[in-house]
Amino acid sequence: MSTTVSQRLDAFRQLMQQAGVDAVIIPQADPHMSEYLAAHWQVRRMLSGFTGSAGDLVITNNSAALWTDSRYFLQAAEQLQGTGIELMKDGLAETPSIEQYLVSVLEKGATVALDGMLFPHTALTALCNTLESKGFEVKVDFDVVDKVWADRPALPDAKIFVHDEKFAGESARSKIEKIVAAASEAGARSIFVSALDEIAWTLNIRCSDVKHTPVATAFLYLSNGCNILFIDPAKLTDSVVAYLASQGVTTRGYSEVKEFLAALPADEKVMVESARTAGAIVAILGTRVVESGISTAARLKSVKNEVQLKGVRNAMERDGVALVRAFMEIEQRLASGVHTEETDIAEILRRYRSQGEYWTDESFGTIAGYGPHGAIVHYEATEESSSTLKPEGLLLIDSGAQYYDGTTDITRTIALGIPTAQERTDFTLVMKGHIALATAIFPAGTRGAQLDALARQFLWKHGLSYLHGTGHGVGHFLGVHEGPHSIRLNNVEAPLLPGSITSNEPGVYREGVHGIRCENLVLCCEKMETEFGKFLGFETLTLFPFDRSLFDLSLMTAEEIEWVNNYHSMVAERLMPHLADDAERAWLKEHTKPLE
Repeated sequence: MSTTVSQRLDAFRQLMQQAGVDAVIIPQADPHMSEYLAAHWQVRRMLSGFTGSAGDLVITNNSAALWTDSRYFLQAAEQLQGTGIELMKDGLAETPSIEQYLVSVLEKGATVALDGMLFPHTALTALCNTLESKGFEVKVDFDVVDKVWADRPALPDAKIFVHDEKFAGESARSKIEKIVAAASEAGARSIFVSALDEIAWTLNIRCSDVKHTPVATAFLYLSNGCNILFIDPAKLTDSVVAYLASQGVTTRGYSEVKEFLAALPADEKVMVESARTAGAIVAILGTRVVESGISTAARLKSVKNEVQLKGVRNAMERDGVALVRAFMEIEQRLASGVHTEETDIAEILRRYRSQGEYWTDESFGTIAGYGPHGAIVHYEATEESSSTLKPEGLLLIDSGAQYYDGTTDITRTIALGIPTAQERTDFTLVMKGHIALATAIFPAGTRGAQLDALARQFLWKHGLSYLHGTGHGVGHFLGVHEGPHSIRLNNVEAPLLPGSITSNEPGVYREGVHGIRCENLVLCCEKMETEFGKFLGFETLTLFPFDRSLFDLSLMTAEEIEWVNNYHSMVAERLMPHLADDAERAWLKEHTKPLE
């Protein structure tokens, strides 16, 4: 890979020199500010060889560097080896920012280029202001990728389909009315939506443009009496066009969006979410823009209605049954000496989940990290890296599924042999944090950053920590990661709202030894109301046991032990009626026995 990367970087630098450009910033992004990208937009991956879902690449005439977060430190170090690209560990105090790096390697007056369609307006404005203050020229329309990526994948052309209202719980027309009304209250006559998950949710449509995330590549313009979906006509069927028309939506070509926005009346006021709308789009709208913080669609989407919640609970039961059967097979293979690798785990999970009603896909690529690989937070086994499982050590499995009635995401860490004292201690400290968050009661309006320390406190007391977030929002047959809320150390202004679903996934990672993560999905719900106001808490949605052999009861309180026992009792009660034979029921009974 390093040879190919070097050749691509050399070709890219030639284009830079021809254009009089001294540095280019290439984000992991598309024009919709998506977390996960269609193949067409995997520019940074193509140029660097790094396959993680987060990271920005900077190329100068004489150097290159890639910034990524703690989830990918180990993976990036491996994949960038021999490419000449320096790894920048984002989030560490000693790591320079992109701006600081450019100051250190460029002379004043140098030209820094980027593609304004790949940066959100807020970030682009801040970046340009900083670079210009350092004496650099900034070029925001630099797009030469096609010249260096000869076999670039085309834009996705898969057909979209309607997500039935019996799963969605609300019509597209109703959602549009709410979104437009909110824009009107803020002084706008229309709203422009770039985020693919918001478009899919608003219109009750789904597609397969992004791996594991059922969204369609499109833009959406909404106003009183004029709702337009900008999408490749090849993605539409007659029935979908008729459905959209029934909801008051017409269609235009995906590539027509810039021309349409430029032609809007000068006095039109268009609301955009600055953090999820490309800087180039905002520049086209100019004085027509009404900037918003968190978009109405994102906020409404995060709060699941009763139909959706019923679907999610049903999906969790089917998912739990599939996991029972999958983990039984994993145990049986190891017990009988059948050769089993990390790559086999994803196939086993997929096979059992796909037998369940309403299953469509995985919700992300399965992470199965055995031993030291478990310490690579977003590890994904390949034929070259896959380890063979042995009857010893820890196996971390993070996986999920997309069902028409819900999205799942679960992590379990299991012992493949007799666990060591360190393995049990580390696991129990992680679980103490998991339980503390699961049982938290907090006032309405609380943000995730105000809860994050609950999950970390027991690790901190032992000089341990983890660098990733503790919880992310989860969509409904949509993105396994969704905002606007999250639970993490850095502050996110969006509060946790009743009806929102969040992951609860503290962990600890010892490089070269093991990784431990324990994840359930939880539903934010109202718990009580007193003279001090409303108080919220969580209902645990995920249904599958934790590995009982890894608990060190000497480190746990009676209340924590009771929580585990009550959770396992609920898992058994909910899943037992769906299990097909005595062996499955016996397995679940054994794995949900009370801790003693």
